[in-house]
Amino acid sequence: MKAFEKLPKEFQNDAVRPYYELLSRKNGSRVIKRVFDIFVSVIMLVFLIIPIIVISVMIKCSSKGHVFFLQERVTTYGRRFKIIKFRTMVENAEALGTQVTTENDARVFKVGRVLRKYRLDELPQVFNVLSGSMSFVGTRPEVPRYVERYEDEYYATLLLPAGITSPASIKYKDEEKLLASAENADEVYIGKVLPEKMKYNLDYTKNFGFRSDIKLMFKTVTSVFGGD
Repeated sequence: MKAFEKLPKEFQNDAVRPYYELLSRKNGSRVIKRVFDIFVSVIMLVFLIIPIIVISVMIKCSSKGHVFFLQERVTTYGRRFKIIKFRTMVENAEALGTQVTTENDARVFKVGRVLRKYRLDELPQVFNVLSGSMSFVGTRPEVPRYVERYEDEYYATLLLPAGITSPASIKYKDEEKLLASAENADEVYIGKVLPEKMKYNLDYTKNFGFRSDIKLMFKTVTSVFGGD
């Protein structure tokens, strides 16, 4: 890990320091986590190439525009990167509404709705994992405008790579329903949903370990396909 004094200024606060000290003693787990991410992402790409091609064709036949959706997000130490997803909404959807998606969002096309339900839109993120911008398990990456509203302690979640799944993403898998009736989805997300998610994200950061990551991966699969 970087020396505490070399972290971005917003990270250098008393609320982040305890998390930093805990993680600095878990170098072994962090190395194993990265080796696992590389190994599994390479294996997955071999098996996912056909599904990726099939889904790409389905998207092209269902909606005009690009197959993939790229969006700037924030990962380790506040570094920005482009997250890769299958496009599930109409082209230029961000210009037509908020940066969060609500239930029955008119911007989501039919095939896209199915992809989102089973989280298949996130399959291309395996490329983010391979590149090191993300991990299979970790705090879901937020867009910069939300990170700019972080409280001091929240920056502790950026001491580790962003993840495809996390305890918060499992708990809030139906987040779109929570935002469905909001007049201003962005403000409701920042003011109510994000603080609740951060409780889980901070707990994950504090108790980070490779074994718990593996358990979370299996729990995610169960959650996506109807489990509790």
